[in-house]
Amino acid sequence: MIEGPYFWLVVLGVLGTGLVAGVFCAFSTFVMRGLAELPPAQGVAAMNAINVTAVRPPFMAVFVGSAVLSAVIAVVTFVLWPDEGTVELLVGSGLYLFGSFGLTMVANVPRNDALLKLDPGTAEAAAYWPTYVREWTMWNHVRAVASGAAALAYVLALT
Repeated sequence: MIEGPYFWLVVLGVLGTGLVAGVFCAFSTFVMRGLAELPPAQGVAAMNAINVTAVRPPFMAVFVGSAVLSAVIAVVTFVLWPDEGTVELLVGSGLYLFGSFGLTMVANVPRNDALLKLDPGTAEAAAYWPTYVREWTMWNHVRAVASGAAALAYVLALT
């Protein structure tokens, strides 16, 4: 059984990755669908506002903090190599670091940046909006599953 400060690191890992999974799940299941129902100019403007707001401390503390925790958990796991839960801890860390945090940087953020450069009322924005919604949401599904699976892996390591 994992004990002491290491136990609490993993508990925080469960909490952080689970919270991020919930945010991504909300976007995948109803936020993006709701935005897609708006006229393109309104959808683009709303998503740009969301993307600007998302990079503020409340969400970033959880999102980036979970990445830091996942990295720390992976390093501590390699150093301590516990008798139980090693595979689950490394899988959970990998899922979050690559499937959630890393994927955000290579798939979702570039799309957000491209959308932010467009004036919402233009034909260019209206033409890009359906592609943005489809591609961004597809990658967001992957992030949601990876974050949820990371939380599950951490929970399994604690049992």
